[in-house]
Amino acid sequence: MNHRLIALAGMLSLALLASGCTVISVVDTAASVAVSAVKVTAKVAETAVDVTAAGVKAATSSKEEPPTPAPQPTE
Repeated sequence: MNHRLIALAGMLSLALLASGCTVISVVDTAASVAVSAVKVTAKVAETAVDVTAAGVKAATSSKEEPPTPAPQPTE
């Protein structure tokens, strides 16, 4: 009878340890997903800044031809 109690206590301990590992695994996965989401958000923000800068440059650039240089005197 005593051996069954020890075996039951061992299985219960093992079950608790396994569930603890599962919790750690779930937390680790959630942290990885959060880090990936932050990286994607940063990349999207960087792209938005690049597109905005290109739009501002296109909107403010002049479409006029640059002035032609004055002719050089000949000798």
